[in-house]
Amino acid sequence: MLLRLRLLLGSLGGGALLLLLLCLGAQNLDQRASLNLGFGRSQPLPTGFLVGIALVLGVISGGTATALLLPRGDQAPGRE
Repeated sequence: MLLRLRLLLGSLGGGALLLLLLCLGAQNLDQRASLNLGFGRSQPLPTGFLVGIALVLGVISGGTATALLLPRGDQAPGRE
């Protein structure tokens, strides 16, 4: 249980740190694109920011999935 919590907090902390660095670095980008969301369009955002958000969401979702799918410590491998 402690390992799961450490993995979950590590992925959330790492994602938050990446998001902070992304927001600081994307302030002076000139190329701006907007996303077609199906029901409307988003505000024009820098392309690097959009790619960075996808990377941050991947880090958070990957770490969360790993923490949730980790086998329990009280079960032997191969036993249910």
